[in-house]
Amino acid sequence: MEEKDKKPSFGQVVLSTLAAAIGVQSDKNRERDFKGGSIKTYIAAGVIFTALFVIALILVVKTVLSNMG
Repeated sequence: MEEKDKKPSFGQVVLSTLAAAIGVQSDKNRERDFKGGSIKTYIAAGVIFTALFVIALILVVKTVLSNMG
């Protein structure tokens, strides 16, 4: 198995998801993700990230509103 066909680790999937969220990704990492990664893994990571992001926003808004009065 070549290095390029190797499956990305959990940490690499997390970093790729975060990079996708802010719109930055190196060509090397993007190629690794498309060649060795499973689409299901990246979809799951994206859904989990989005859910955590929305929950964090809700908590911040509730905190700010409760401190205003």
